[in-house]
Amino acid sequence: MTLQQLLGTDLPIIQAPMAGVQGSALAIAVSNAGGLGSLPCAMLSPDAMRRELETITAQTSKPFNVNFFCHTQPEADAEREAIWRKALAPYFAEFGIDPDTIPAGPQRLPFRIEAVEVLEAFEPAVVSFHFGLPEPDLLARVRHWGAKILSSATTVDEALWLQAHGVDAIIAQGIEAGGHRGHFLSDDLNAQAGTFALVPQIVQAVKIPVIAAGGIADAKGVAAAMALGAAGVQVGTAYLLCREATTSVVHREALKSDAARVTALTNLFTGRPARGIVNRLMRELGPMSSAAPVFPLAATAIAPLRAKAENLGSGEFSPLWAGQNTSGCREVSASVLTRALAGGIGVA
Repeated sequence: MTLQQLLGTDLPIIQAPMAGVQGSALAIAVSNAGGLGSLPCAMLSPDAMRRELETITAQTSKPFNVNFFCHTQPEADAEREAIWRKALAPYFAEFGIDPDTIPAGPQRLPFRIEAVEVLEAFEPAVVSFHFGLPEPDLLARVRHWGAKILSSATTVDEALWLQAHGVDAIIAQGIEAGGHRGHFLSDDLNAQAGTFALVPQIVQAVKIPVIAAGGIADAKGVAAAMALGAAGVQVGTAYLLCREATTSVVHREALKSDAARVTALTNLFTGRPARGIVNRLMRELGPMSSAAPVFPLAATAIAPLRAKAENLGSGEFSPLWAGQNTSGCREVSASVLTRALAGGIGVA
């Protein structure tokens, strides 16, 4: 069975879910072009998720993917938060921010029953997860309507774990990929491999389709991944400049500048390693800092700094998520980009 047959798409192209830089419009455009559009849901309330799903189902009859995080929600740690805010104190002073006015609390939530109850009214064809899989009872609710289950693996061990837990396909996320690392069995970043080293190893180890992700920006990259045994690809960074993306002005400017040539893994913005364009905060504090609270609690204190800086036209305190290969970023419609990505494999 091909990936297209598994997912019900015309093309083996999946648009990576990218919270904070897209909504339903990007997913709709990709699905209507024959790929698998994705809606990131980790930062959406149940009501917001319902509205986005209503929009998607009103504008496409094609399959689409909804994506969730599966992290364990941490307990608030006042001591760790105080250490973090002390590290950020010079920046609070610079921007005139009173840290005592910053509310505590996570900005990203793990997959939970409230999300399942919303999804059951729409029965999306594909549901994908990052950081492993949800609890078995929640996953069973998703499987009940026949949804195909995808999840990210950053090592062969994670791929084998996912296969043993019944996923329908594995997203092999190379170290080049932008945004959050999908690792869940180990925090050791030394165990992370590049896409074109990781994909053939996972393909050899498992019996289900493998989707390559990380550093793939054009049709040649798609063809190369599939030559190594991938059944399809997941592409994120290349979509960031598309018209349907909600990528901020400062993020778009960074992607089009020489700064996009240098990315790094950083935990400053959320508490978990994620790849983005190197900016002032990353240069001065890290990019990896032991002071940052665990995911997703680090984001709370960063939020007002980001807002102040962006209001001044600066992205120096923003998570400028991007993979190592930004050469495919194009200011075109997502449908044009999707078909271009598939152009090298004879299915466009």
